[in-house]
This record gives sequence, C-alpha cells and structure tokens, in this order.
Amino acid sequence: MSAPKAAAPDASRPYRRTPLPPFEAAVTGVGLVTAAGTGARAAWSGVTERLAPSVGPRPELDGLPCDFFYSVTDCDPRELLGVGAQRLMDRFAQLAVIAAREAVADAGLDPALWESGRVGIVIGSAHGGLPFYDEQYATLAERGARRVSPKLAPLSVVNGAASSVSLDLGIQGPSLAVSTACSSGTVAIGTAHQMLRSGACDIVIAGGAESTCTRLLIASACSLKAVSTRREDPAAACRPFDTHRDGFVVGEGAGLLVLEHPDHARARGATVRARVNGYGASSDAHSAVAPDPEGLGIERALRTALADAGLSPADVGHVNAHGTSTLSNDLIEATMLRRVLGEGPLVTSTKAMTGHTLGAAGGIETALTVLALQHQLVPPTVNLDAPDPEIPLEIVAKEARAASFGCAVKTSLGFGGHNAALVLTRA
Repeated sequence: MSAPKAAAPDASRPYRRTPLPPFEAAVTGVGLVTAAGTGARAAWSGVTERLAPSVGPRPELDGLPCDFFYSVTDCDPRELLGVGAQRLMDRFAQLAVIAAREAVADAGLDPALWESGRVGIVIGSAHGGLPFYDEQYATLAERGARRVSPKLAPLSVVNGAASSVSLDLGIQGPSLAVSTACSSGTVAIGTAHQMLRSGACDIVIAGGAESTCTRLLIASACSLKAVSTRREDPAAACRPFDTHRDGFVVGEGAGLLVLEHPDHARARGATVRARVNGYGASSDAHSAVAPDPEGLGIERALRTALADAGLSPADVGHVNAHGTSTLSNDLIEATMLRRVLGEGPLVTSTKAMTGHTLGAAGGIETALTVLALQHQLVPPTVNLDAPDPEIPLEIVAKEARAASFGCAVKTSLGFGGHNAALVLTRA
C-alpha cells in the first residue's frame, strides 16, 4: 500500500525560508542557433519580423502522423567547425559550440581568461546525442557489434555539449550538464546565476542545446499525442494559446548566454545587455508527463524567482512563456500567470518560430528575452488566429509590439514535473 500523499503546500510562498540579498548577474554575450536564424541578429529578426522559419517534412520521419521538424538550415557545422572536429560531436554539441563562439565573441572575452579556472560552463539538454545513439543501435542490429563506433559514449552523453564547448574554447573551470527535460536550458542559466552569486566563478557560459530529429523520438511523441499532426501546413502547425492548437512541433537549436559577476563585468568595461536577477525551481510530484493541473509547481518556481530578485509581480512587464501549443499545458500555464502576475504583462511564446527545442528551449527563449529587454520589443506569438477565450492573458499576436518594460520573466515546464523560472531586468 502506498503512503498517503501529503497535502499540497501553499504555492504562494517561495521555497527559500530566508531570501538571500538580491544578486544581478550581467548578461554580456548572446549566442543563438535556431530555425528562425543562426546568430543573435538573424534569430531576433526571424522571430520579430516573422521571417519564414525552416520547418517542413523530413525523410527520416516519412509515414509518421507528424513528419515535419524545425531545422537549422543556414549554417553548416562542417564549414564552421572543420570536418575533423565536427565528427567528434553529435549535432546538439555542434550547435552548442557554434552558439558559444558567438556568445563569447559578443561578450568580447579575452581567451587568456580560460586557464584561470574562474570561467564555468553549464549547458542543458533533455536527450543529448540521441541521433548518434539511434544510428549506432541500428548499426548493431544490422551490421553487428564490431561495427559499432567506439565514440558512442562521448558523442551520445548529455554532457557532450558542455564538454565540447570546454574543449573547443579551452575553458578549464567547472563544466556541468543539466538535464531536466524541457526546462533544462532555464535550469542551466539559474545554476549559472547561483555559481556567480556564490563566488565559484567570475564568468559562466550557460543555456541549452538540442537536436533530436529521430524517428523513434517523434514516433513516441505521436503516440503520446503531444505533437501537432497538421501535415498540410507545417509552418502553421505550432499555435500557442490558439483555440485550434493540437500539439507542438519539435525543433533543434542552441541558445547560450555569457553571464558575469557584475564586479567582473564592470572592471573590464563590458557592455551589459540585460541582467538575470532571480531564479526559482520546483517539482510538481504529480505525473511523469502531465503538469500539475492547478499549475502549483510552476507558480512556486515563479514566486521563488521573484522573491530571489527582490521584485514583485507588479514589476513584471513581459513574459516569454513556455507556451508549447498543447491543449492542457497552455491553459494551465496561462491560468497560473494570470493568478500570479495579473493582467498587466505582455505575454508571448516564440516556439511557433523556433519549434519546441526541448532541453534547448529555455536557453533560446531566455536569450530572446534578453533581446526583448534590450530592444524594448515583445516578439509576436505567430499563428495565433483564434485566441482561446479561456486563456486570460494579454498575448502579443501576429506582430511584434513596442513597449516600455524594465522586468521580464521566463517560465519553463518539463516532463517529470521539472519547473523553472527566471527574472530578468533591463541593463
């Protein structure tokens, strides 16, 4: 007989008993690789100007109810990394290295810092090198054990992105991998915030990376009825907060930030794009695949992040929501956001332009939130043709909206009930 379930705690109270003094991590670099564009400038233009993302059928998904995928098509890892280096990484790690190079260059960091041990890496991924793992399993079944690559372990493990960035740049400080399903990238940035606050590092490169276009994963998502089957119009299939939403569309990409201790950024005269002020995380303890129906877990994470930042719900002007385009998740998240933040913030989901990049989503979407704060512009929720009347939010639809806001929130929910929230402010 199982033990009786404990009464649900009061989600209006943050977990931390005694809040620490507020700490502002400076965001000095942004790196993005997405289906909406490669490079921060191209990706930002893609999501704000509604440029056509790279989404369409993939031959390896032929015959599945969902046979389409958001792909990164405007960069070739073989050209950017070299054939030799590219062969030593699964695709998710390749995308992470490309994003990390851009973020580091954007921050203007001196490579002489790498050997100090004061520069860290935290990169989240839900599945790691799943494509290479699947490829090698097929090789084992079809060609025998002697044909299986000895590189299976280093290429398929979740820490492959963090390891590859460390090797590529020569960074010798702490290098960590985070895997909390679809909240991985957000948790990675929150972990980096804590590392800087504790004094463990002066700089942390943090975010998420993912590439999971495999027949097995998409077939499983189809069986779970989590993905859209709008095959006649893939570009319009991902419809966050829309009445006719029928699931997400999987995508690939990477989003990494350079976070610095404010004293370090100030001492070197760095340009600060935005600041990460607060982080909160929680677990639903409810289901392996479904969020808590009341949204209490993500509420707890959000309230903890606000308390960590020393800010109130009234301070929040913009939310980049998880917004997966699934029936229950969108409604649960939206109801929670209205309960905690009221009707004031401008809300968006950018997944209709990037796809749901799973463990990379939090990294990509936090980077887009940084750019939204910097440009004072809220990206649109594209494909929102018929707003769900049960969703009580001010959602920015169709076109980007200029606005004046000093504080923004990023929320993420992951399978297994892993919730995370970040609070960011304008520099």
